Amino acid sequence: MNFRLLAMLFVVSALFFTACGEDDDPVTPTPEPVDESTIILRENITSDVTWESDKVYVLGGRITVESGATLTIQPGTVIKAEAGTGANATALLVARGGTLIAEGTADAPIIFTSIADEITPEQVAGGDFASPNLDPDINGLWGGVIVLGNATISASNEDTDEDLNEVQIEGIPSTDTNGLYGGNDDGDNSGVISHISIRHGGANIGAGNEINGLTLGGVGSATTINNVEVVANQDDGIEWFGGTVDVTDVVVWNAGDDAIDTDQSWAGTLDNFFVVTPVGSCFELDGPEGSYIARHTIKNGTVVAGIFELNDDDELELVAGATGFLIDVDAGDSPTPVDMSNIHFVGPFASGQTVTDDEAVEATFSDVTFDVDPADLEGLMEEGTVPAGISAGGAPVADKSGLGWTWASIRGGLDGL
Repeated sequence: MNFRLLAMLFVVSALFFTACGEDDDPVTPTPEPVDESTIILRENITSDVTWESDKVYVLGGRITVESGATLTIQPGTVIKAEAGTGANATALLVARGGTLIAEGTADAPIIFTSIADEITPEQVAGGDFASPNLDPDINGLWGGVIVLGNATISASNEDTDEDLNEVQIEGIPSTDTNGLYGGNDDGDNSGVISHISIRHGGANIGAGNEINGLTLGGVGSATTINNVEVVANQDDGIEWFGGTVDVTDVVVWNAGDDAIDTDQSWAGTLDNFFVVTPVGSCFELDGPEGSYIARHTIKNGTVVAGIFELNDDDELELVAGATGFLIDVDAGDSPTPVDMSNIHFVGPFASGQTVTDDEAVEATFSDVTFDVDPADLEGLMEEGTVPAGISAGGAPVADKSGLGWTWASIRGGLDGL
């Protein structure tokens, strides 16, 4: 009797401890799936790296390609940027000595945009390069792309007027020495930029100052830049600060300020371009800021300063585009040395849009035409005098045959041009 009771207690105890042991075992949770197709970037690039087209790269701040490092971006890659303003504005910065190889193609452009943009690598791979959710006039959602080099600039100390061969680029805090640009190597090479679209940028960095879509500071002539589109940047589309780099095949669409801006004696050439409906000036061409003086050339372009529609009173009303100058050439002690040729401005024009002809003492014009009646041409000139090389009439001259990949073309922004 006692033996049978003990046996039963042993069995019950064994079952009890087995159950307790099973309950005490930790439950292994099912791991959450990791999205390996999205890479969030928080650190600068200090060694060679490649961004692949089947992933989305998110700029989590100001990401710098530091001196000695090369960033290669595969065709069709989508780069998005988190929101940020002031010192926290997101941007891709290529420092002096750094190299960017961003060589897209017409079939697979490289797209820089906001994290709010729902465009995907799969969409780009399928041949659709338009944003599925953002309109092409939404701006200021992130910073932009900044490339800095060692080529000559014209700059000076504001207090002493002494020449400076390097200065800090606007938009980058002075505490970040990666923001320095300029030098004496006019053949400097910052890499290759081709078939890229920069969208919805121009974040405010303080005191009404914003980042350009593409900033080129002291970039040298060995750098290759072609097929660049800037869409809806809150500040300028493209701005050059000195340097010697040439740029070809450009579309600047819906810039929030100036479309094309040059400073500090840029010594390169802009060839074959479309400027469509900037809010500021179509061209803001500033002079040298030091003793170094160099000329730049702007040629073979079509400019749409504004878009007009008939209102209820059957009057043309400006619905998009410039409120600034058509061509604004710097005056003062350092007028801008620039040669502009084979450029057509599509009419009509808003009241107050003019060419600063009285200040263009170092500028030359050749085959620059405005779509107005000859009797109205003087009205577009700030002082009423038409400079040599400017005339009424003409027709669009830029070649858009290789720009069908741009969002501007896809959306119809280049129709009829």
